[in-house]
Amino acid sequence: MHRGINQYQQVGTYSSAAYADPYRLVQLLMDGFLDRVAQARGAMERQEIAVKGELISKAISILDGLRSGLDHERGAEIAGNLEELYTYMQRRLVEANAQNEVQYLDEVASLMREIKSAWDAIPPEVRTREAAAAAAARGE
Repeated sequence: MHRGINQYQQVGTYSSAAYADPYRLVQLLMDGFLDRVAQARGAMERQEIAVKGELISKAISILDGLRSGLDHERGAEIAGNLEELYTYMQRRLVEANAQNEVQYLDEVASLMREIKSAWDAIPPEVRTREAAAAAAARGE
């Protein structure tokens, strides 16, 4: 999860990410991803090629941060599915950059909004219980 914090801070977002609980950190990463994709879309429409490339690169870095936080032991099937989806989204971002395709950016933003919606729907008591279990597994 520390890698996720580092990825988030490297893309120039929310400096208090180091103090966020794991669920909040994932929310921040998802928000940052959606922001970067929206900004890249605007840069693409304005034909700002360098800016577009930089923003897409930051979105890809955020996906790396999300991927690094996946727990394949505790969430085997879900983590595997998210890994595949994040890989697909990264590929689409590369294609969007290379082909200047706004629709690819819209597609990955839509996918992330669906993932984020499900993440945001996790009840607080489950978040607390899962955070405690993860800390216990790490020996904290």
